[in-house]
Amino acid sequence: MELNVGIVGLNADRGWAREAHAPAIQQVDGLRLAAVATRRQTSADAAAELFQIEKAYGDPQALIANPDIDVVAVVSAVPTHRELILAALKAGKHVLTEWPVAVGTEATRQIAEAAEHAGVHTAVGLQARTNPAVLQARRLLREGTLGRVRVARVFSSTAAFGPTIDASGVPLEDPDTGMNLTTIQGAHTLDLVSALAGPFISMTVLRTIQFPTVAVEGSDPIHRTLPDHVLVQARLHDGGSATVEIAGGRPSGDTPFRLELEAERGTLVLTGGAPRGFQAGVLELTVNGGRVDVAEQRVEDSVVNVAGLYTALRNDIRENTSTAPTFDDSIRLSRLIDDVVRADGAGVTVSGLR
Repeated sequence: MELNVGIVGLNADRGWAREAHAPAIQQVDGLRLAAVATRRQTSADAAAELFQIEKAYGDPQALIANPDIDVVAVVSAVPTHRELILAALKAGKHVLTEWPVAVGTEATRQIAEAAEHAGVHTAVGLQARTNPAVLQARRLLREGTLGRVRVARVFSSTAAFGPTIDASGVPLEDPDTGMNLTTIQGAHTLDLVSALAGPFISMTVLRTIQFPTVAVEGSDPIHRTLPDHVLVQARLHDGGSATVEIAGGRPSGDTPFRLELEAERGTLVLTGGAPRGFQAGVLELTVNGGRVDVAEQRVEDSVVNVAGLYTALRNDIRENTSTAPTFDDSIRLSRLIDDVVRADGAGVTVSGLR
């Protein structure tokens, strides 16, 4: 069974949808990129021409209303997500959406509730979970090969949120968009730590601004009000501890990622990194110093994790399973990010995390 996918927010010139989502859909067996929608017909036509897509819409609601579309992929700006996702669910479409799902936990909860009532399959763009090395690491941890995790140490960096940005990065400096270092790079990082080492039960947080004045290419400088660096110290559910550093503004050629889990019977390490953050690239797994072979990679580095997400959703639709990250996962993560902000604002440890 081939599933027709319509993508909202694909730009022919730039962006994550162009870099990862469209190629992923076109390279996953059983999926067909059948339609694209943006806010303007001219940009939709340009994207359709670039990726040889049959249908192009200047109104996303027209794409959602197309009865031939089985899956709607929402990859537009976060403030647009809620309206688009709810419309797609009401139309009975399966939905894949980028993270963050919406601006704020309450909107995310409303979407999750609507998805449950719609009875369709959904996936949330926490694509690091579908990285082949991460899947292998989770299997090893579930099997108890290494025993209880005692300490998790993480460094996660991105080139975004630096001292110089282009015009497309200006919305990331606005608190109302829901798109910033804490909600993007921070969320992807903490989600992966929790998925591997288990949930946090308490934490202390320090968020700071490294670059208070930001140069905007072709425009006047702006004053940064949102943190571009995050430090988290947390206690894990089984008594272990985690230290996590999330750093923005790294040079594009130097954006490393390292996650080390020291357990009772050995050490597991994931390494990688990409300008957009580790979730946008490949990862390598080592256990006790030895490299662990994972599934053969058949797509580009920037596509591999997103392709894994679409593959999981395809399989869930075909087999009526639930293997892709869902809106329920997004509620838990959104609440965790709320707690990160609360802990930083309080200047003290926050306990009893949800």
